[in-house]
Amino acid sequence: MNTIRKQLKIPRSRFHEQQRLKEMLRVDHAGELGAVRIYEGQLAGLAVYRNAKATLGQVQHMHHQEVAHLKHFEKTLPKHDVAPTMLQPIWKVAGTVLGLGTALWGPKMAHACTAAVETVIDHHYEEQIVTVRQEGDEELAEKLTQFQSEEVEHRDLALAHGAQDVPMFGMVRGLIEAGCRFAIKVSEKI
Repeated sequence: MNTIRKQLKIPRSRFHEQQRLKEMLRVDHAGELGAVRIYEGQLAGLAVYRNAKATLGQVQHMHHQEVAHLKHFEKTLPKHDVAPTMLQPIWKVAGTVLGLGTALWGPKMAHACTAAVETVIDHHYEEQIVTVRQEGDEELAEKLTQFQSEEVEHRDLALAHGAQDVPMFGMVRGLIEAGCRFAIKVSEKI
């Protein structure tokens, strides 16, 4: 549809652009909230493992970055008159349960969770960066690019530390990625 519009040189309505931006920002806020909760759950779950000090340090680093992302979107939403998703309470619980549950299975499973989540977020931010640049908001595009880079760093770190060594990694990854894509879709609208 977008390609046809461009080929026919039909301008997008300003209303449509604003609605899409609001959806993107709502999802980004929800996603960063979920990521903070995932890493908080992982920190709690990994605390029971004596041999997980290195992983705990890695997760603390990722959590710190996600908190910074969340703070950015908490400031950005009001500037664009965007209400956070009404599903925040669900995403808080779901993120904590996912983080805690995977971490209790061990450091590699926590990394498998991170690899799956951050793979989806990498693709999600990539799509948004293209859209935002097309709309001419270079400042937001640069911020999204920074966040995407940090999410890719998290994914790569998780893969380098054994995420793929988890039994049935493909199935685990598929389930978590599907859950992330579902959360993105419903958070856009609700």
